[in-house]
Amino acid sequence: MYCFAFRPYSRKFCQPLRTHHGSWEVREGILLRLSDEMGNVGFGEIAPLPEFGSETFQQALHLCRQFPEYIEKTDILEISEPLPASQFGFESAWLDLTEKMPFETELPHSQLLPTGEAVFSVLESQKPEAGKTFKWKIGVTDIELELQWFDRLLSSLPPNATLRLDANGGLTWETANRWLAACEGRSIEFLEQPLPVTEFDEMLQLCDRYTTTIALDESVATLRQLETCIRRGWRGVFVVKAAIAGSPTRLCQLCENHRLDTVFSSVFETRIGREAALRLAARLQTVPRAVGFGIEGWFADDEERLLRQF
Repeated sequence: MYCFAFRPYSRKFCQPLRTHHGSWEVREGILLRLSDEMGNVGFGEIAPLPEFGSETFQQALHLCRQFPEYIEKTDILEISEPLPASQFGFESAWLDLTEKMPFETELPHSQLLPTGEAVFSVLESQKPEAGKTFKWKIGVTDIELELQWFDRLLSSLPPNATLRLDANGGLTWETANRWLAACEGRSIEFLEQPLPVTEFDEMLQLCDRYTTTIALDESVATLRQLETCIRRGWRGVFVVKAAIAGSPTRLCQLCENHRLDTVFSSVFETRIGREAALRLAARLQTVPRAVGFGIEGWFADDEERLLRQF
């Protein structure tokens, strides 16, 4: 039996994050704590992202409120599949309590840049490092403007920098082809989720047409989706948002059995969820790619103060 406690949180972004899914201003999540009779403690986090197919914050909160003060391992393992962020949070807390895995700190991180033209003021003020990996959201405004900014962005990046583009499923067949044509022969690591989840076959066709690598993100947000895309023949990059994928144990089994080319990525979780995800990344990323957790400076509050209060 484990003593269970939870605390919801709400964190405001310094500036709204603009993607094809809309403008995101506040990150809501739930911190979890499990403790045993010996006084050992484990922490987990539920950080839902319903736009990617997870449960909502309210559904996760309802689950936490249903649990009694003391829960068993079977309660954790029986959390249903439609609640993948909750599966991850509770199982991560249990693994933190029972295994005490060391935290991996040596993985390189990509840096998420502001969407649109705002990226240039950040590059001018922060003077980013040479050789770093950057990520830029596209598909949020007129393509002619974005392509102009794209050319300017490439010339503004430091030497040997690598750029990832993320469309969040917001392109059409025509605009996806235009973007991939613009990427040919340039330092683009991959174009992430160019088309909606429903257009899987079309994304396979794009892989055959262009040399730029295509990565799936929204299409593989949960374990069930990941299994489906493997079965349908995807052999490219899989962007794994561990915090909303589901059971960490099942995720490990799936990635290791199929030796997937994965890039682990953030859903703007706190350090608790981030460290749980990075432990998985250290174990499962078979190709040396930067992980997508470069989210420093995106929130208006003091994260460590928030965690100390729990």
